[in-house]
Amino acid sequence: MLQSALVCTFVFWLAGAMDFTCFSWALFTRPLICGPITGLLLGDLYSGIIMGGAIEGIYMGVSNIGGSTPADPCPATIIAVAYSILTGSDMATGVMLSLPIGTLMQSFTNILTPFYASLSVYWEKLAASGNTSKMRTQMILFDLFLQRIAQMLVLFLSIAYGIEGIQTVFNALPVWVLNGFNAASGMMTAVGFAILMTMIWSKEVGGFFFVGFVLAKYLGLGTLPIAILLAVVALCVFFNEKRFIEISAASGQGKENQEEDFF
Repeated sequence: MLQSALVCTFVFWLAGAMDFTCFSWALFTRPLICGPITGLLLGDLYSGIIMGGAIEGIYMGVSNIGGSTPADPCPATIIAVAYSILTGSDMATGVMLSLPIGTLMQSFTNILTPFYASLSVYWEKLAASGNTSKMRTQMILFDLFLQRIAQMLVLFLSIAYGIEGIQTVFNALPVWVLNGFNAASGMMTAVGFAILMTMIWSKEVGGFFFVGFVLAKYLGLGTLPIAILLAVVALCVFFNEKRFIEISAASGQGKENQEEDFF
């Protein structure tokens, strides 16, 4: 467990380091990426891919509003994938655990927010000095180590000493409770998509949702062919609207020229 905990802690550090220093934001820390990486390093890439995709569906509609985040998907995904692989338990149970784990990890992060905010005076003075190389170096070191050292410690202890305890609790539960957890994991994915839909829903694109439902439910098409079909339709609509705007602009310009010639 100690070795696995070190591997998972490294994945958490690597995901944050790649996001904040190389790729800006929300790439490696998403469940769709850190899940397969965790599974690969723990020797079960398949479980990492499946669970990463399922947990991404839950957290797809979770986004930062200012500095507030309701749950942290990265450590939640890593711990859930590690739990499923290391204990050999059902992946649905691990997916179900990801939401409370993400909420707890984010709550712990919020406790440290006042400490990080207290450093603003130092950063303002450093920026006012005009020493860009020193500020760049210290910001990178802060992002790589100081900002995530506490979360890394909690994640390490959770996997090294908490996985077996969780497994003991689940082994003592009756079968009907475990079946309820499996059903809950499926519903959480639906809730994640519902949260996302509340952000992007409009009468202009709402029809695509019902078309996809009919293709999946009544025609039996898989996710990939439905995505390809609707992507083609979306591109056609996009280019037709673009062409319509260009024609309208050209027509308006021609009308203005005619009015100028008349006067």
